[in-house]
Amino acid sequence: MMADAGREVVGVEYDKHGIAIARQVHPRIPFYNFGVQDDPSILMADEKPFDAVISTEVVEHLYAPHLLPIYARGVLASGGYLIVSTPYHGYWKNLALSIFGKWDFHHTALWHGGHIKFWSRATLAKLLGANGFDVLEFHGVGRLPYLWKSMIVVARKRPPDKIRKNFESP
Repeated sequence: MMADAGREVVGVEYDKHGIAIARQVHPRIPFYNFGVQDDPSILMADEKPFDAVISTEVVEHLYAPHLLPIYARGVLASGGYLIVSTPYHGYWKNLALSIFGKWDFHHTALWHGGHIKFWSRATLAKLLGANGFDVLEFHGVGRLPYLWKSMIVVARKRPPDKIRKNFESP
């Protein structure tokens, strides 16, 4: 949709099968087979710095989620935006899951390749802040307020001279 609206779009995906599907469905868009653990300078050898990086429903699957904002910082232009969506896990949603006995269903360990991390607004903001971003906006998405299905966080890359030194790792 973004490419159809005239935006320059680049896709990055870790799964080779996913890349093959994306290239078949959207042959005009360049897709790269990289993960957050890869060196962002490899992508930047072929592309100019991006105004925005959009990560949808990825961070909850990462063993080392701090690598997502690090990778994004490496490919973003000065003042660029990182937009992250992930399933929402805040107090009221977690309480409702517990009261209605849905905790094991919702957080099943039996789902192969499922969610590794569960994020609240506070924990995602801490992750992004500790890795050089200022959170600008938060939006809950789907279902009722505070029982949201997902959340979207919009953050801006801090200038290099504004990155805190000696911050606590997430």
